[in-house]
Amino acid sequence: MIGTPKPVFPRVEPDRQKALIDQWSGAAMPATAPADTTAPLAPKPASAPAAAPTEITIDDFAKIDLRAAKVLACERVPKADKLLKLTLDIGGAPRTVLSGIAPAYTPETIVGKTVIYLSNLAPKKIRGIESQGMILAAGDDDVLGLSAIDRDVPPGTKIR
Repeated sequence: MIGTPKPVFPRVEPDRQKALIDQWSGAAMPATAPADTTAPLAPKPASAPAAAPTEITIDDFAKIDLRAAKVLACERVPKADKLLKLTLDIGGAPRTVLSGIAPAYTPETIVGKTVIYLSNLAPKKIRGIESQGMILAAGDDDVLGLSAIDRDVPPGTKIR
């Protein structure tokens, strides 16, 4: 004869469920009715807005040296998915800048563009290459676009 059937997956009471979730996630859940597990998941929101940056004065801004720079050459950095190595004409000796814009731009599409260049950023070695400043781009985690100038200006022109 067959004995009394037992469930394969026993029911977890709501209080016990909440305690387990709190224990596993390390976060407390609000004391409300159990969540409807049959409801579809809400789409993940776009990145949350960052906290407002610290205000600066006009004197702080005056320390920043932004210049127009023409991209003379561009190539991918070996073994780096996001980095491009740009050679910039800033109206004097060319400068080398590494930028994490490879997911949005190919080297061929950026050569000849005039970009906004932060010239007085301290040099930094990245992947064995010295980056002598940075170019400005829009976006947080993903590059959405490069900061651009709407007219032809000579390389090295100060941006204010």
